[in-house]
Amino acid sequence: MAHDSHQRAIRAAAARLGRRRFLTVTGAAAALAFTTNLPSAQAAQVTPHALADNPFTLGVASGDPLPDAVVLWTRLAPRPYEPGNGLPEEGTVKVEWEIARDEKFQRVARRGTTTAHAEFNYTVHVDAKGLEPGRVYWYRFKAGNWTSPVGRTRTTPARGAKVQEVRFGLVSCQAYHDGYFTAYRHLAGEDLDAVFHVGDYQYEYAVNAAGGARNYTDRTLPAHFNTETMTLGDYRLRYALYKSDEDLQAAHAAFPWYVTWDDHETENNYAGDIDENGGPSDEFLIRRAAAYRAYWENMPLRMPQQPSGADMRLYRRFHYGKLAQFDILDTRQYRSNQAYGDGWQYPGPESEDPSRTLTGTAQERWLLDGFQSSTATWNVLPQQVTFSQRKNTTAARSKLSMDSWDGYPASRERILAGVEKAGLANFVVLTGDVHVHYAFDIKKDFDDPGSRTLGVEFVGTSISSGKDGADKPANWATYMAANPHMKFYNGRRGYVTVSLDEERARADYKTVSAVTTQGAPLTTAASFVSEAGNPGLKQV
Repeated sequence: MAHDSHQRAIRAAAARLGRRRFLTVTGAAAALAFTTNLPSAQAAQVTPHALADNPFTLGVASGDPLPDAVVLWTRLAPRPYEPGNGLPEEGTVKVEWEIARDEKFQRVARRGTTTAHAEFNYTVHVDAKGLEPGRVYWYRFKAGNWTSPVGRTRTTPARGAKVQEVRFGLVSCQAYHDGYFTAYRHLAGEDLDAVFHVGDYQYEYAVNAAGGARNYTDRTLPAHFNTETMTLGDYRLRYALYKSDEDLQAAHAAFPWYVTWDDHETENNYAGDIDENGGPSDEFLIRRAAAYRAYWENMPLRMPQQPSGADMRLYRRFHYGKLAQFDILDTRQYRSNQAYGDGWQYPGPESEDPSRTLTGTAQERWLLDGFQSSTATWNVLPQQVTFSQRKNTTAARSKLSMDSWDGYPASRERILAGVEKAGLANFVVLTGDVHVHYAFDIKKDFDDPGSRTLGVEFVGTSISSGKDGADKPANWATYMAANPHMKFYNGRRGYVTVSLDEERARADYKTVSAVTTQGAPLTTAASFVSEAGNPGLKQV
């Protein structure tokens, strides 16, 4: 019934706006306004004594570090599984923050006071500026009589600095209902500068009272989680469920994160303004606006990333001194619809149409211009879907995934042409989405194993999506034989750690034995290096 009433509200809003107006930023913003408004300067302040319960149940996070700044995040939620977090529907809460050079906060670098607004679900985004480059900091928040857990973060080196090494984690795809986030507990113990999350932070699918495959016996989740996320309230609650996970909190508190979405933060396999089932765009864009707003609220992102209606600029660029340039992509918001109805299909005129795009024209130009101006040793592309060709049979003509870059080969060719034109000697793609570990050589012509290798791709498996998995899935032998540029394939859960220095890139593929039970040990399933100036993977 709730779903039916939401659909009626969507149709009513769309009818009021009209399709042409709705498909503008202004129209989309107006559509979202029927659900929520922008913060009011006259909103009443929640008094400290009203915070009777701990408001920091969802932990802390940091993200998008720069040489002199980093975003600090938290969300006030004394009752996180309730709509509104257990706080008034209207109001504000004063939140103090501080960032220090030491864990005991005896040498505070910066401090201040900010406001958590009901309209933003009492989330806090502090852009802590005036910091020193390339150093570790600790941070915390205070609200009422409560103090948050302490987080650890790190600024990036100065733009022109000579950097010995950068080490980061690659993570994606954490379906709560498919298992525990054990991999995050292990990740929190790594020695890393940052973490790249390349999509599917949360899933829109229902989570039952037992937490799905977690099979809880010590708690019962509220019934409102047992439905697909459609409204802003649904998405906000789903982030609360995910962020209540202690292993995820530990990983956020350990390192700054760079985040980008894939599809499930909104809906499976959507493409631009087209939903999974090809329904009316005006209805879907209202849902997308809600999903994008909840995403921004719950991620450590700056104000320029704040969405306007159903639009949100998420692609952005970061540098680690002279060593690395990171171009973070969004391959969902601007893409052409999947060819041939999506899924695994034979390529043909529709998928190979040169006008098709995975990035959109503006993002593609931004990326190629960034390649041209780059002076970094390593150019790294954190993005969502498998970049390298991936055949599923050894036949000369094989089906390909229409949701990945294989479904947009002209788009891929333009990117690789840009790599060659810019003379990038060390090109690395980081990928998630497929719930398996892959390691690829990126070929100029994937159908010719002898063609030039232009870079390497590290595909990280899921944190939990797909449940326990297997070291060698049923199609392992076929995939390895069908794709000579595929150097590794493993179907367990886990993450990847990647290190870059002047001489090489190294990827360590980590796996856990199970996620349907807690406490599984961590294994390094394989390690690969690619030498600077000589792209191509070698197992070590």
